[in-house]
Amino acid sequence: MKTLKLIFLSSLGRKYVMAISGALLFLFVIGHMLGNLQIFLGKDFLNAYAHFLKATPELLWPARIGLLVLAILHIVTAVQLAIENRRARPLAYDGTKIYAASFAAQAILFSGLVVLAFIVYHLLHFTFGKIQPEALTYTVMYKGEPIHDVYKMMVMGFSNPWISAIYLICMGLLCLHLSHGVSSLFQSLGWKTNAYRNAIDKFAKISALIIFLGNCAIPVAILLGLVK
Repeated sequence: MKTLKLIFLSSLGRKYVMAISGALLFLFVIGHMLGNLQIFLGKDFLNAYAHFLKATPELLWPARIGLLVLAILHIVTAVQLAIENRRARPLAYDGTKIYAASFAAQAILFSGLVVLAFIVYHLLHFTFGKIQPEALTYTVMYKGEPIHDVYKMMVMGFSNPWISAIYLICMGLLCLHLSHGVSSLFQSLGWKTNAYRNAIDKFAKISALIIFLGNCAIPVAILLGLVK
């Protein structure tokens, strides 16, 4: 308990917590995208995958709770560090050269908070059925029993241009966040040396772009009628 208290009371400790939680959330984003991309393999593949997740609560609920804890740790430490940095920033630099941060770096806190709001919206839509509640009633037969037709739910949801527009905008902000955040986590962990700086920055930008294209491919394909 004392060790945990010391971690959260120090700037370095909070940076480690933010970096490690961010890295694990980054891996989840990749896994979530790969799972959703099974929509292009057809209804049977996607519904079988979704049914497997729902049929194994001993895996699903620990994963959900773990993700919630990671998200809370990431958000709390990010806000704490942002406040800390603002308080420590001098009002005048007295001629000292200032290096402009990238737009992604300047917008890191804003993009993160918007992504948080989107996650809440996304859960209300596809998990809890508060938006388009009829989608939770769709069923399909699988191995002789009715299961939730996730394929049809996604097609119906993203057939709405407004829902797809919200999703696309938020994916853009998520990937803006990742393009700087992934690079920063290496910095926080002390792994971003001069020898690997450019490679790490490129990895962050390329991985963010891949995630953006992969996630956005789904609503775009549905709107174009390629998936129906």
